[in-house]
Amino acid sequence: MNDSTQQQVFEMIAKQAKIDLATVKPESTLKDLGVESLDAIELIFDIEEHFDINFPEQQGANFDSDTVQSLLDAVQKGLDAKAAAGEGSN
Repeated sequence: MNDSTQQQVFEMIAKQAKIDLATVKPESTLKDLGVESLDAIELIFDIEEHFDINFPEQQGANFDSDTVQSLLDAVQKGLDAKAAAGEGSN
């Protein structure tokens, strides 16, 4: 994952949680950062819309234990799938 993508996700989390960007770390859970489950759902929608990707339904995050890194991994998978789909459509 490039730094720009990670930075954008961190900024979106910080905005949603109304916290300082510096407090968002890959090992933090959304719960640690004060993101409640409804806020987390909104955050997922925002991320999907921002990057024009879709998280698989079974990716239903466990907000108590999932880390920011797992969210970054999901974004990367979505971007990879989008790139692969784009390559196949020519």
